[in-house]
Amino acid sequence: MSYVISATTVFPDDLFDGCGAQVGGREWWVAYTKVRQEKRLAEDLVQREIPFYLPLVERRHVYRGRRLRSQEPLFGSYVFLFTDARERAQSLATNRIAHTLPVPDGQQLYDDLVQIRRLIEAEVPLTVEARLQPGQRVRVRHGCFAGIEGIVESRCRRTRLTVAITFLQRGISVEIDDVMLDPIS
Repeated sequence: MSYVISATTVFPDDLFDGCGAQVGGREWWVAYTKVRQEKRLAEDLVQREIPFYLPLVERRHVYRGRRLRSQEPLFGSYVFLFTDARERAQSLATNRIAHTLPVPDGQQLYDDLVQIRRLIEAEVPLTVEARLQPGQRVRVRHGCFAGIEGIVESRCRRTRLTVAITFLQRGISVEIDDVMLDPIS
């Protein structure tokens, strides 16, 4: 299923301005929410001033002959938290989180989220990939995606670049010309 990109929800706005994996005792956690609670959790986290990232996309569909648009999480049931122990406890107190997953490599998750955010901000059609297949790792050489790293996949004779959230074993893919890619050794 392809999505047209709409907006992302991030708090604070400068969350990705060089904070990296750990700042001031904070570290990355992945919150697995209760069913359809991602946006409500985001509202609660903003009220509590707890840093998080919830990538949202605009989904277009037809229902009873009417064209509708809705905002949906790019990765259903997942919200990425950047918290200290107190803030994590406050987020659990919202009663919207089923459980949290510790992130063993916070820097890797941060780097993956930065790349996902860049792709979302480019406002190009993305496809959510549930399980990543092994393939050639590449880096985009030039263009608006310059520097983004991912895995090359071929689907219906078209080249797709998959950018992963390694920790979740999920990712998104975008169609790209293979001449824009350099292999990573």
